[in-house]
Amino acid sequence: MKIAVLGTGIVGKTIAEKLNTLGHEVVIGTRDVEKTLANKSDEKSFAYWYESHKEIGLHTFKDAAAFAENVIFNCTSGMLSIKILQQAEAESLGNKIIIDVANPLDFSNGMPPTLNPGNSDSLAEQIQRTFPNLKVVKTLNTMSSFLMVKPSLVQGDHSIFVSGNDDAAKETVKELLNSFGWKKKNILDLGDISTARGAEMLLPIWMKLWNNLGTVEFNFHIQQNA
Repeated sequence: MKIAVLGTGIVGKTIAEKLNTLGHEVVIGTRDVEKTLANKSDEKSFAYWYESHKEIGLHTFKDAAAFAENVIFNCTSGMLSIKILQQAEAESLGNKIIIDVANPLDFSNGMPPTLNPGNSDSLAEQIQRTFPNLKVVKTLNTMSSFLMVKPSLVQGDHSIFVSGNDDAAKETVKELLNSFGWKKKNILDLGDISTARGAEMLLPIWMKLWNNLGTVEFNFHIQQNA
């Protein structure tokens, strides 16, 4: 499958690499290709990572979105996601599935960040309203990037959440999650896109746990009686 990953941060790189190892044809979207490749400010810069991942394409947001066959991952900073998707342009986005991994974390007042929006709205809903032809599916946003693509980093069963209005799109996303290593019984469908509010509001708890535990190798687990 031809898949686009929007965003050159750790989440975008991790997901793009995983998709590539699974045999998908992958491109990453960025604002300015030349500037992205020229930025070698530190060893964690995308440009250094890309030197050993040349099999993954690098395009503008618009060209990356147009490249995608049916699936686009939104791995951009949540506060910028709408603007970036607008740069990708509705024509290139079409009616594809967009897997929204981003969180609307607002760092404008320092740490800890707040959610913007929160409670009565969500980033996923904003994306759906702004681009009504897209099939927005919220998932993967409640864990570290490494756990997203390798759930075995945490022993035993633990949960991943899925929200979206389009049932067929959610099934496609669940199949991708299963290929990442997520057991079907641990993929929990919360319902329509409004349920993304709850998934996004887990982030303040997640960040507090990260601080208290001193590691990102943890996840939420929903336990039911038999």
